[in-house]
Amino acid sequence: MGLYSDRIFPKVLDWAMRAPELKPLRARTVEHTHGRVLEIGFGAGHNLKFYPTAVEKVVAVDPNPGLSKMALARIARNEINVEHHRITAERLPFDAASFDCVVSTLTLCSIPDVAAALKEVHRVLKPGGDFFFLEHGHCPDVTVSKWQDRLTPIWKIIGDGCHLNRDIEALVRDANLSVTAMENLDLPKMPRAIGYAYLGRAQRDN
Repeated sequence: MGLYSDRIFPKVLDWAMRAPELKPLRARTVEHTHGRVLEIGFGAGHNLKFYPTAVEKVVAVDPNPGLSKMALARIARNEINVEHHRITAERLPFDAASFDCVVSTLTLCSIPDVAAALKEVHRVLKPGGDFFFLEHGHCPDVTVSKWQDRLTPIWKIIGDGCHLNRDIEALVRDANLSVTAMENLDLPKMPRAIGYAYLGRAQRDN
C-alpha cells in the first residue's frame, strides 16, 4: 500500500460511505444477522449502528490501515462487542464453521482474489449459516456493461482496486453458496455503471 491507499483513499471512501441514501440498504443487509458475525471489508465501520440485538459479537476484517484507524474510533463509540483484525479476507485465521453469519457491503468489488475470499466465507460459515451482502457490479444491460468494462481499468486506480464489472451473483454461487434471496437495484444518486447493485442472502448448505 502507498500514500494514496493508506491516507487519501480512506478519507474519500469514508465520506462516500456516509451517504444518507445508503443507510436503509445497510439496515436491510444486516437486519437478520444473529449470533457470531464476521464482517469482511469492515472499512470504517458504517454498518455498526444497524446490527440487531440478536448479534452477540462482530468480528471485523479489513486490511487498510487508514480505514482501520477510523473503524477503531467508531468501535469505541458503540456498545456492540467488536473484535477487529487488520487482515485480508483471502486467508482468514478463524476455525471452520465458526460463524453464524458473514456480512459484506461494497467490498467484493475490490478484493484482489475475490474467489479465494468467498471460499473462505464458505469455510468459516456454520452449515446453514447465512452470507448477507450488498455489492455493486456487473449490469445485465449490455450498453451499461460495456461502459463498465471500459471504465474498470481506470476505476481500479481511482477506487483502490474497485472493479465495476464483477458478476456478484455468479461469484457467490461459484463459492458453493446457495443464493436464497436476491434483489437487484440501483444505488441512489449513482450512474448505473457504478451503482448497479445486488442485495442478497446466500446459505452454506453443508
